This record gives sequence, structure tokens and C-alpha cells, in this order.
Amino acid sequence: MAKCVVLGANGFIGSHLVDALTAAGHTVRAFVRLGEDEVFYDHTNIERMSGDFLNRSDIATALEGMEYVFHFISTTTPISAENDPLIDIETNVHMTVELLQEAVQKGIKKVIFASTSSLYGASHGDPCKESDVPYPISPYTIGKLTIEHYLRYFKVKHGLESISFRISNPYGERQPLNRKQGVIPIFMEHVHRGEPITILGDGTMARDYIYVKDVAHIIATAFEKENRHEVYNLGSSQSISINDIVGNIEAITGKIVQKEHKPAPTTFVHTVALDTTLLTQEFGLQPKTSLTDGMKATWGYIASEHEREQSNEQ
Repeated sequence: MAKCVVLGANGFIGSHLVDALTAAGHTVRAFVRLGEDEVFYDHTNIERMSGDFLNRSDIATALEGMEYVFHFISTTTPISAENDPLIDIETNVHMTVELLQEAVQKGIKKVIFASTSSLYGASHGDPCKESDVPYPISPYTIGKLTIEHYLRYFKVKHGLESISFRISNPYGERQPLNRKQGVIPIFMEHVHRGEPITILGDGTMARDYIYVKDVAHIIATAFEKENRHEVYNLGSSQSISINDIVGNIEAITGKIVQKEHKPAPTTFVHTVALDTTLLTQEFGLQPKTSLTDGMKATWGYIASEHEREQSNEQ
């Protein structure tokens, strides 16, 4: 079994990845931010390490004795990077290069990177293929593409193997609502509280949504195999509009959603759907969870979290 370190192990995708890797029998070291006391992954037979991604010595310690590095940590969100593009360059891009230097020194077999489908931008086919020329139009996605290029450089220069998964729009349990990412759980949280939701544009904006446990399972299954390509799309291969998402929420919850509309940012792409043929053909993997089932699980999680909060207050 492989020795894996997950950077961002307490994050949304990272915590599910920790569970998937552990369930598959791999040895996992969970690297989490300093001060994060609460544990979000389920498994307990895991080495937990607290550290600062912006501290190279912490990165070096995290990689010690490991074979595979899962780079699922990010210091920014699309919104925070939009507000200050320099932060993404100075933190995510800069420290990822230092991470890759340490990976070479430590003899890491492969780096697995969580990239994003948003880097295709507005200039792409429908659905997007890995062969399409990326056209990122936001600092966050520019940073992701830059890291993909550095991964390619380190393979050519140092022989460091890597694989980047261009993940679509993951949703599901443990998605942090305070980072303003994740339409499905954020909408559901507002509905549970009886609050209106905010829709950017007219609701026809569409994205490719994939259940987070499917993301974790696919990555945990594919990472050890030889990858013939550098990047793979990871999504559901279909685009769903915001209006359809709202309709599903109403059907699942039995509640009427109160809606407020605001103009969509000019850097937002209207429609994104991924062609996942490459991933399916090469690894024989594809999502198993339907949108309806995934949204039902997400709603159940949000409801249970509210019940837990209420019981803690009593």
C-alpha cells in the first residue's frame, strides 16, 4: 500500500480523500492548518500533522518518508483572489514551487494536484476537452493553470511525475459555507434557515456538478496507476443550470425557495461542462452518484448539522 500525504486534509475535498485513501488501505498523513482542532475526516487511524503551508520547513516535514503528495490545499478562493490577485501568486503559486522542490529532494513518486475546470474560460468546445486551449479569465484559475505548467516543468527537468485533475463543481457534505463556494450547499443552508438565496444573473448560468465522494473515490483509485496524460477532466459530463438546481432543492426539501437576483461578475463563465472520456477510457472510472441522490445526501447532512448545533446549545 502507498504512503500518502494529503495537504489540505481537513478541507472539503481533502477530508473525503483522506477517508477514501484510508478505506483503500493506504497509509495517510493528514496535513492540516495550524489551529485547526476539529477533525472533519471520519477515519481515526491516521497520522495528523499541523503546519503552515507558507512555511517551507513544515512542508519538508510533511513530505518526509512519503511516496505520494496530494496537493489539495489552497490559500485563496475565486473571490479572494479576484479581490487581490497578488495573494494567489505570492502564496499558492510561490509555495507550490517550493513544494515541488521539496518533492524532488525527498524522492516523491508523484504529485496529485487539484486543478479546476474553470481554467477553460469562455474559449472552449462544448463540452470541454483536455485538448482545448485553456483561457482563464480570473486570477484564481490563472494560478491553477500556472501550477499545472510548473508540474510539467518539474517532470521535464527533474523527472517528478504528476497528475492534475481538472475538477468541475464538487458539492456535498463538509463544504464550508463561510468561503462562499458551492452553490448547492449554500443554497440549501439558506433554505433551511428560511432565508432567500442570491442568484447571479438570470439563473441560466450552468455548471458541471459532481458529488464530492465520487471525486475522492476516483482520485484514490487512479493515482497509483500510470497516467498517460498530464491532466484529466473530472466531472459529470453534463451542465446543470442554477434554475434547475433551485428546482431540485424545492423538490427535495418541499420548500418554496425565495430568490434574489444580482448581476453576474464579468469574469464568470456562463456554461461549463466537461468531457470526461479520457478519464473513463484510461482508468475505467466515472461518477456513480446521481445529482438527485447527491443533493439529498447534502440536504440530510445540513439538516443533521443544524440538529447537532441545537443539541449542543441545550
